[in-house]
Amino acid sequence: MQHKPAPFYEDLCEGPEGSRAFWIDTVDDLRLRVAHFPAQHKTDETARGTIFLFPGRTEYVEKYGRNAVDFTAAGLDVLSIDWRGQGLSDRMLSDPLIGHVNHFEDFQFDVRAMVAFAEEIEAPKPWYLLAHSMGGAIGLRALMEGMDVAACAFSAPMWGIRIQPALRPAAWAISWGGRRMGFGHSMAPGTKPAAFVAKEPFQNNPLTTDRDMWDYIKRQTLAIEGVQLGGPSLTWLNEALRDCHTLSQMPSPDIPCQTYLGLDETIVNVDSIRDRMSQWPGGILIEEPGARHEILMERPDIRARMTQGCIDFFGQHTAPQIKSAHGA
Repeated sequence: MQHKPAPFYEDLCEGPEGSRAFWIDTVDDLRLRVAHFPAQHKTDETARGTIFLFPGRTEYVEKYGRNAVDFTAAGLDVLSIDWRGQGLSDRMLSDPLIGHVNHFEDFQFDVRAMVAFAEEIEAPKPWYLLAHSMGGAIGLRALMEGMDVAACAFSAPMWGIRIQPALRPAAWAISWGGRRMGFGHSMAPGTKPAAFVAKEPFQNNPLTTDRDMWDYIKRQTLAIEGVQLGGPSLTWLNEALRDCHTLSQMPSPDIPCQTYLGLDETIVNVDSIRDRMSQWPGGILIEEPGARHEILMERPDIRARMTQGCIDFFGQHTAPQIKSAHGA
């Protein structure tokens, strides 16, 4: 099957040679953008597999171009995606700056479309999962539902949202009540209708300590028309809280796992990550001093440790796992 090429900003991406983007369709009739970063200097003997790179909220495929350079140099193909409601994929609301999803489970339609695309292009196996932030919640559910990968790695996964304990009941009440009163498409209180990096200063930002990576992301955000995304809707917030709670009650899949967490993390719930990893059979938690939320966008030494750590970890697991927590 021939997939229609999608816009791809190669110069802003700074990705590996031959990178391309395509349109794919979901079973509920949304058009999504997926990017393929091919392994460099690959032969049948040197091909090492494919990483499914699940981005976080507000993100888009070009953002991981520099990371893809490192992974593809090690012989790994990389596939990434603009989730529904963000990047250049179909937005869910008339106001494109509000991040929205009707149900968090709907992201699994995106995962299945991405897997189907990988099968159609014969993406090299074994397959691996690398998921960041919101992509970590999507990825965990995908694994629980039987996504067939040999190993997985997570970067600051959104297995809980960091909210002050005193404010957590209000977040549940406002998001639940607003949704049921017909205001679910409204932006959540305290958030802004603009991309964070486009409007906020580098100083004391919660994402990265590396000015060069901050500028790299900001250039992309300002230059790629239609890629900006602001705060989430009340429905998104309610769905995210509900999904994190539901996932927390479910056992981890029987798949080798390595998770990275910055010790200066202020966006996702750190306790939820530590709790999950303490109970993941054979799971490894690596806590990185000095790192903020986006470890793959951190300063070179931190970024290199995570990148090489993932490459080495994936290389230790070359047989696909077919079991999940539900026996899928």
